[in-house]
Amino acid sequence: MRGPVTHPGPHSHTRRAAGAVASAALLLPLLGAAPSAAEAESSGLQQAFAAAAAKYHVPQSVLLGVSYLQSRWDAHGWAPSVTGGYGPMHLTDAQAALAKAPHHSEGTEDPRGDTSRPARHPVARPPSPDEIPARLRTLPRAAKLTGLSAGKLRTDPAANVLGGAALLAAAQKDLGEPPSEDPADWYGAVARFSGADDSATAGAYANDVFDVLRTGERRVTDTGELVALAGQPKLAPRIAQLDRAGLRQASAEGTECPSTVSCERIPAPYEQFGQGDYGNHDEADRPVSSTVRYIVVHDTEGGWEGAINLVQDPTYVSWHYSLRSTDGHIAQHVRVKDVAWHAGNWYVNAKSIGLEHEGFLAQPDSWYTEAMYKASARLVTFLATRYGVPLDRQHILGHDTVPGPTAATVPGMHTDPGPYWDWRHYFELLGRPLTATGSASGGVVTIRPDYAANQPVYKDCGGKGKACAVHGSSAVRLYSDHDEKSALIKDAGLGTTPGTGVNDLSSRVSTGQQYAVADAWGDWTAIWYLGQKAWFRNPKDRPTAVPTTGVLITPRAGRESIPVYGRAYPEASAYPAGIPVQPVSPLPYTLPKGQKYVAGDKMPGEYFYAVGFDTGAHRNVVGRDQYYEIQYGHRVAFVRAADVTVVPAV
Repeated sequence: MRGPVTHPGPHSHTRRAAGAVASAALLLPLLGAAPSAAEAESSGLQQAFAAAAAKYHVPQSVLLGVSYLQSRWDAHGWAPSVTGGYGPMHLTDAQAALAKAPHHSEGTEDPRGDTSRPARHPVARPPSPDEIPARLRTLPRAAKLTGLSAGKLRTDPAANVLGGAALLAAAQKDLGEPPSEDPADWYGAVARFSGADDSATAGAYANDVFDVLRTGERRVTDTGELVALAGQPKLAPRIAQLDRAGLRQASAEGTECPSTVSCERIPAPYEQFGQGDYGNHDEADRPVSSTVRYIVVHDTEGGWEGAINLVQDPTYVSWHYSLRSTDGHIAQHVRVKDVAWHAGNWYVNAKSIGLEHEGFLAQPDSWYTEAMYKASARLVTFLATRYGVPLDRQHILGHDTVPGPTAATVPGMHTDPGPYWDWRHYFELLGRPLTATGSASGGVVTIRPDYAANQPVYKDCGGKGKACAVHGSSAVRLYSDHDEKSALIKDAGLGTTPGTGVNDLSSRVSTGQQYAVADAWGDWTAIWYLGQKAWFRNPKDRPTAVPTTGVLITPRAGRESIPVYGRAYPEASAYPAGIPVQPVSPLPYTLPKGQKYVAGDKMPGEYFYAVGFDTGAHRNVVGRDQYYEIQYGHRVAFVRAADVTVVPAV
């Protein structure tokens, strides 16, 4: 989605229960040995955990493990998370967090991505204050338990950790369990701390915390403090405590999720209404009817409750899965075999799975929890394995990298999850870290800045022209020359002057994307981008990109330029009688001779015909013309294979 320019305030977007252990491939290893006594003593935050643990008789390791899963021990400048959570313990105070409707209500993009039915943009009703769930009101409860003010809990690290310890101690007491020095005795309390109201979600959360306790962690926080948790590899928690936690039994029946996440089925309706109209997705038979080649990462631009309400509207749109920030809980709405209406491009919809993550792109400090990142990575890994989707940025797309299907749709395409989604960390969790795979003299680079240190300036957060908070980013800005005073790269398809707005994708590349090198000058590297030579700073001591390998395409000899497409549709002769021929219409871009672009899949043109409620008329049209997917600008695009030549990346 496109991020709002009006500030929504601090906001809010099962599987087999307690015994499931998360995949080792998704766990971060213990980074080195535990710190020395001097190092530990110098960390005020480590001391705060020790003091809070002693005061409330909670094992320090449990307190550290819970905090790591919530925030990775970061304070995030004391800005609220996407669900109104504050500080290392993510204490929630979400009174204003649920006031924003999800981004598909915005109206700039038809999520279905074709003209076979009118675009619909109903507005979801956010929940009233008395409907705010307990998981979003933990900070006021911590204030009562500790006697500390809400303001202090929001802004003081020691107070925030005390609040978390008090909540854990209260949960232990509610379970009828005595204080214990053994972390194994705190499984039930950790599950209750998640705020989940069902045992599967609470159990999955507790499993993740105890996985952290087993492996250990060590990192420097965003405030520059070293925090460490020594691993306890033989730790075996008392998972039977979950049976006494008083939580409802949610069923994972009918879901397509890995056993390492909590997942429930909240179906999106397939219904007919009005004068032959229907919604809110298309029934199909993928991967038989058409292949699944993409997974699209969205953020909701609203809270969990609003998104869940919206996806159950039969007159509107849909996506396959929603992911909750507080605990990583997942709801599946559309079966993967069916086509959801989410990406704004029918070709991509027909071949993709859509994931909505609770969050806001234009609130850089409204951070995503580690619990949601982990759950998302596990789900994506599971789906990618099942459907043969490669784990790279040519197949794991952001909504902001989906191309407009036609020239007219380009300006209205959505821009989520935006520059603050941590793609580098995400691919580490996917088990596919973005590493250098080529030589320094090679012809391809992968964009890979240091997320925390990479802080491009953006505006339009909280209001038109208003500066965004300084924050780490996955995005890198592009210039027309090797000089930050030179003009920004212009996107001809947008027809606007490029700027630094948080939604302006004209001159921006993103972590994990790959481009052909066009030139170099000192600390600057140029790539081919939108038919132009685009420059970005890439100093050797702090590289913004790393050399890699890839397949490159360039216009066939004798062609001055070739057209670029937003969808790979078949040639006219491929359509059988009764199915209208879809135009193979180029975008307002070209690929000039002499330029090279990184290519992904080579595939035949396809069009999934599904314009009515009766699935008997649905049909997948496959042509003979072949296409290459390419990384053309910030978004991917397609070129006809007959128009290009494959060249070595040297």
